[in-house]
Amino acid sequence: MDIAQFKAPLSSATSNVQIATFAAGCFWGVEHIFLKHYPPSNDKGILKTSVGYTGGKPNSTNPSYRAVCEGTTEHAEAVKIEFDPAKVTYDELVEFFYRTHDPTTLNSQGSDAGTQYRSAIFYHSPEQKAIAERVTQEVQEKHFRQKIVTQIVEAGPWWDAEDYHQLYLFKNPSGYQCPTHRLHW
Repeated sequence: MDIAQFKAPLSSATSNVQIATFAAGCFWGVEHIFLKHYPPSNDKGILKTSVGYTGGKPNSTNPSYRAVCEGTTEHAEAVKIEFDPAKVTYDELVEFFYRTHDPTTLNSQGSDAGTQYRSAIFYHSPEQKAIAERVTQEVQEKHFRQKIVTQIVEAGPWWDAEDYHQLYLFKNPSGYQCPTHRLHW
């Protein structure tokens, strides 16, 4: 597979780029499913993604994958999405986030367990917080009997994961993918 389609540069015509940040288990699968459905080369609104770490202890800066996996930093594995809101709304991205994992399991997805695998929406503005809360309530009522445990918290410092994690499942198609990372409805 040509991964160039997932590295499309930002268009100079795009003036209103926004950021969405989601954690839903192993970041390889989260990035993979978003890009499969919103490849930048298809102009569906996602412009760029990166996987990394956020939501950790304030004194844990620039964490490594190993430190995050040990659970001592309290960071989540997450995907940061740059998107064009004229082509895809934040509402749509939040709903898609819920469609692609199990938000009812605390600190786990499939057999992956630990705080780094928690379900979380890291909002970047009061508007994003309000949308995330509204969409969460709508999704809860329509699609889940069990209570959604997704955290909705303000975005804080972000650290890109090591280069080998970026676009991992596109570079390694037979690599590990959590079975919960699929479309559930």
